[in-house]
This record gives sequence, C-alpha cells and structure tokens, in this order.
Amino acid sequence: MYSKEETQKLKREFWVTFADKYPRKWMLYDTKIKDFSFKFYVDNKKAQVIIDIEPRNDETRNAYFDKLVALKNILNDEFIKDLVYEQNYTLESGKTISRIWVEKLGVGVSNRNYWDTIFEFFNEKMNALELFYLEYDDFIKDIN
Repeated sequence: MYSKEETQKLKREFWVTFADKYPRKWMLYDTKIKDFSFKFYVDNKKAQVIIDIEPRNDETRNAYFDKLVALKNILNDEFIKDLVYEQNYTLESGKTISRIWVEKLGVGVSNRNYWDTIFEFFNEKMNALELFYLEYDDFIKDIN
C-alpha cells in the first residue's frame, strides 16, 4: 500500500510520463461548448476516456446527449466502438450529468507495467473522439 503522498507522487509521475510520450495538446475542455468536455481517468482497476456533459440545465444537458446518441452509429462504425452511454450519471458529489465513455479494465496506475498499455489506450481512444468531434461539432453545438 502506498501512503497518500506516495500515491500523489506516483500519479503525478504517471501524467508527466504520459505527456512526454504523447506530447500534444488534447482538446479536453476546449470544445467551445460550456460544460462539455473530454477527460482521461485512471485508477487501480481501469482506464477511461470520457465525454462529460455537465450543464446545470437538464434540458440543455439532455439536448447535447441526444445529439451524440443521434450520431451513435457513425461514432461506433467510423471512430470508436464499445462506448457506454449514460444520460443520467450521478457523480460522487451527487450532481447528475450525462456521460459517454470507453474503458479498459484490468489495468492500474499503481502498476508501472500497465502504463504503456494505458497510454496507448488513452491516445487511441481520445484521438478517435477528438476526430469525431471535429467532424461533427457544428451539428452537436446546434441545439436550438
């Protein structure tokens, strides 16, 4: 078991190593849609690439989610398979958002032997999501 400080140091090293191996600027929060972002997540059981749709207004949140659901077949056939769609995902804070993600199970940040596998997963899946978004962002943004 790692202490809290050791865990923080290991996670920091993980992200620095990832940035060194894949030195590019990821889109992440720069989608030009408020509260619509791409995220990386890793713990000791899984790695995930995520789209979070977080507007406080449920109508707006659901409209963006519905746009992505409308593009589900294109996304699956041309960009990335095995996405999980959850319209009403509850965060630990209790806030309800919409989340779409793909995950790789059986990997963990605390085992350096998995790092390259996680990095490749992150690069492949996030790159696919970004390419999809860049092609369909005008459609996604138009919720009026």
